Amino acid sequence: MTATIDGFGIRFLKRGVLFVAGPLYFLIIAFIPLLCGRRRGFRGWYWRKVKRACTRLLWLLSIRPIMSDADRATLASDTNSIIVINHRSHLDGFALMDVMPDEKWITFAAKKELCDAPLLRRGFKGAGLVEINRKSGAVALETLTSAVDEMPARSSVVLFPEGTRTKSEGLGPFKAGAVMVARKTGRTIRPIVIHASDRLLPPGKLLPKSGTIRIEVLPPFKCDPNVAVDDDVERLRASMLEAFDADPSR
Repeated sequence: MTATIDGFGIRFLKRGVLFVAGPLYFLIIAFIPLLCGRRRGFRGWYWRKVKRACTRLLWLLSIRPIMSDADRATLASDTNSIIVINHRSHLDGFALMDVMPDEKWITFAAKKELCDAPLLRRGFKGAGLVEINRKSGAVALETLTSAVDEMPARSSVVLFPEGTRTKSEGLGPFKAGAVMVARKTGRTIRPIVIHASDRLLPPGKLLPKSGTIRIEVLPPFKCDPNVAVDDDVERLRASMLEAFDADPSR
């Protein structure tokens, strides 16, 4: 089990601040692109603002993502990669943003329905979110490949290869999208394993518990064009599953 952070009184006070000030802060982050979205250098500046917002949110929830200094240094120098991360809870994206070094830029792929929401659309575009139409696999793959091709070397799209939050004890089956995009763009895959986020926010729960989330960076994964795509997918999953199962807290 993950250790609770802060005493009950501090947690109660922090969550009170979150419930009062959180919606206003969210609106500010959402509306900034309406005012500044066309300015030069906006995306880099806005990315850092969103990153800081994730850090503040987790602090108010008394949740502490942890990553080793060696893994931070690895990500800071990471280039020409696609990041894949297992998906345990709604906290995963926030935790990854919190620990990501400023030298490394990331963005996420999101289903088109989210990007169609009027309040969120401009903010998502300002942050460089990649719109994916999941009704057509071929169109989704083409869109994602094109977006990755246009990204600078230090930027990476983050993909959840399981496709959705996994409710099982281990990792769910992996979809082939990340491997296919890596093959088409020539990028490597940077696997990242997240531990214990589902213990803080299990499926069906609205309020997370206090505790720590450990995030582990694995060595780069290179696709093998001489084998079937499914073989690469299984090899990638096996490397992440080994790290996931080795977590001493499980």
